[in-house]
Amino acid sequence: MSLHICILETDVLRPELVEAYQGYGRMFEQLFANQPIAAKFSVYNVMQGEYPADDLTFDAYLVTGSKADSFGSDPWIATLKTYLLKRYERGDKLLGICFGHQLLALLLGGRAERASQGWGVGIHDYAVARHEPWMTPEVDSLTLLISHQDQVTALPSDAQVVASSEFCPFAAYQIGNQVLCFQGHPEFVSEYSRALLDLRQQQLGEPIYRNAVASLEREHHGRAVGEWMLRFVAQPTTSPNA
Repeated sequence: MSLHICILETDVLRPELVEAYQGYGRMFEQLFANQPIAAKFSVYNVMQGEYPADDLTFDAYLVTGSKADSFGSDPWIATLKTYLLKRYERGDKLLGICFGHQLLALLLGGRAERASQGWGVGIHDYAVARHEPWMTPEVDSLTLLISHQDQVTALPSDAQVVASSEFCPFAAYQIGNQVLCFQGHPEFVSEYSRALLDLRQQQLGEPIYRNAVASLEREHHGRAVGEWMLRFVAQPTTSPNA
């Protein structure tokens, strides 16, 4: 049996990166390819008003990263929040990455805002706060590629921290077996992160830029987190909303 995941794209890539990387949906398809759990995907760019037909059902809905602020007032963000709340209340599984991680926290009673810590870029380390059956392969310290200047600063009341650091205390969280979110980008590859860093070099400043570029020499757990997400979706939902 193959999972069917709806990818809700919340951005379009910078023009100079489209030829090589296409879009976030394509990056996730590559992340999930050749995993122990088979999956197929349908991609909708909600920033451009695309949504699945009402009669389609999926095993999970994945909200991607975005240059937009999760706490922004753009009409498409309001539409997406309404859509996701309906999915949550229906008991559907929800996955969030970066912008999606922040938006779902906001939607479900938490808080997200511009981080006083400033930009997080490059490869970052997190302590794993809990070990769940779906967290296979198991790691004690999680490393992920990141690119964000906003953070979740308060979790929804029923959320549990999965991974954290001093820089990003709520780097990953879950709500029951229904919601799983990561601030980092498991779908990124180091070459894409380097391209983003080069484009933002002046904005970031030389010390942050240099440290981030140097960090890209390290290994990261993006592929492992991709497997975690599929295993999370494949397990039965025990949320009260189900």
